Order: sequence, then structure tokens, then C-alpha cells
Amino acid sequence: MARVDLRNQANAAGEWFVDTRCIDCGTCRDIAPGMFGEDFGLSVVRRQPRNGEESDAWLAAQACPTSSIGTVSRRPRPGRLYPREIEPRSGVFDLGYCSEDSFGASAWLVVRPAGNVLVDSPRFTEALARSMDELGGVRHVAFTHRDDVADGRRWCERFGARSWIHTHDGTAAPWATDLLTEEQELQSGFLAIPVPGHTKGSVVFLLDGRWLFTGDSLAWSHERNDLTAFRGACWYSWTAQSDSLARLADSHRFTAVLPGHGARHLGDPDDLHDRLVRLVERMRA
Repeated sequence: MARVDLRNQANAAGEWFVDTRCIDCGTCRDIAPGMFGEDFGLSVVRRQPRNGEESDAWLAAQACPTSSIGTVSRRPRPGRLYPREIEPRSGVFDLGYCSEDSFGASAWLVVRPAGNVLVDSPRFTEALARSMDELGGVRHVAFTHRDDVADGRRWCERFGARSWIHTHDGTAAPWATDLLTEEQELQSGFLAIPVPGHTKGSVVFLLDGRWLFTGDSLAWSHERNDLTAFRGACWYSWTAQSDSLARLADSHRFTAVLPGHGARHLGDPDDLHDRLVRLVERMRA
């Protein structure tokens, strides 16, 4: 629960606030960019919710890895917020409950007839696990890279799931049952695509040629209104990341970018392809 006694004085006056335990993961700013902003390395409420926006504030509060977002009056959360389906009947769910161990990275659940897939790891809570039980449990846990393993082992044990990580990032999950080395399908329609760069073992996962789960290799930027990559958080090779994203553009199309860090975006495949090509040009420049 957010602590009123630690309320950041840079918050806009009003009911909602962010406390100073914030780690500046940016999750709230990606979920509700109109309400949350940054002040000297910490997230703050830039303006209070307007009509119809408070639901986004609650979503940001539930996702916050340090429970730093809340209301002065300590109002209770309005029911279950996550898992939250991205689009009706898509079978793709945002799980919220971000983990401080992954610096607040988002995790995703894909509901499939062949078995559900958890992409990266949210914070482990039994309440979330029960909600996932209702959706059919988890057969596979797929990690985009070493940074976002978080509570992955607990989720695997809870559901008896197979776990997948690229061999170059395998030391982050030595208990993983399967190591990725090249492009391959984990199940029909769910494709793992290595994209070394952010880490040596970074992978994106493409679902049904539409939904692209990108980890920290690619994201949407609200500020730029465009695709972006994080040069300041590239732990292996910026050149390799540029080249791997160029190969991605050459080989695949997608209509949705669902990252660990950064904003998510649903769009047109041709537009996103062109944006990715231009992003690679900027990265190489």
C-alpha cells in the first residue's frame, strides 16, 4: 500500500499520489501517460484523474512493483483488475503485478487451446495464480531475456510448466527445462525469434503473426509517438541489436508491440514495419 507519510511533494495536489519508494521503472507512465510523469528520477502524479480516467490510475497502482501509488484517503481497490485482456477475445492478457526484481517489467499471459504461455514473470502472488487457474493455468513459461526472470521459478513450480530461455542467458534460469538457440516454435503459432543485443540471449516471441512480445529489445514511446529501443540500457551490443531488429523487419510482420519496459502499442502491420525499418536506420546512424 502506498505510504501517505512518504508522499512525494512533487505530486499534483489531490487524492492520488506516488510515494518516494518509487524506483523509476516507468510502468505507471507507460500505463497512464496523461496522469503520471517524472520528477528528478521518480514517478509522480502530474495531474489528477479526470472523468473516466481513474480506472487507469488503479491499473497503474496494481502494477507498481513497490506499491508506491495510492490515494490519500486509502480507498480500497475496485475489485480484480488483472489479468486484463488486451483486446476482447484475443486471449492475450496483461498480468500487472510487476516485480521489483525485474525493475517493474510487464509480463503477459497467452491463453491457447494447446496450452497457455506465460511470457516473462510477474510478481508471484497466489491471488494472481488463482486467476490464471481460472484461465487454464500455464503450460509454458517463456523468458525474453535474463533481466525479467524474477519469480519465474515459482511460477513454473506452481503450474508444473516447461520453461524456455535462450542458452546465452541460461545462467539466469539454471532450472529451465528448455534452452533456445535459434528461431523455433514453442507450439503452433507461437514463435521464438532470437534478437541478441539488449542481452546476448534476448528473444522476442511472435504469436499468430500478430502479437510481438519484445522484452526490452523494442517498445513504443509515448513521448516520440514511435517505436524505440533503449541504448542506455543495452547490456550486450548496440550493433548486434540494430542488426537483429533489421533481420526481424526483413522476416516478420506484426500488429502489436507488447514489451517488458516501455509502452505497449497496437497498430497497422505495414506502418509498424516501416517504423521498425526507420528505427534501425536511426540506431545505425
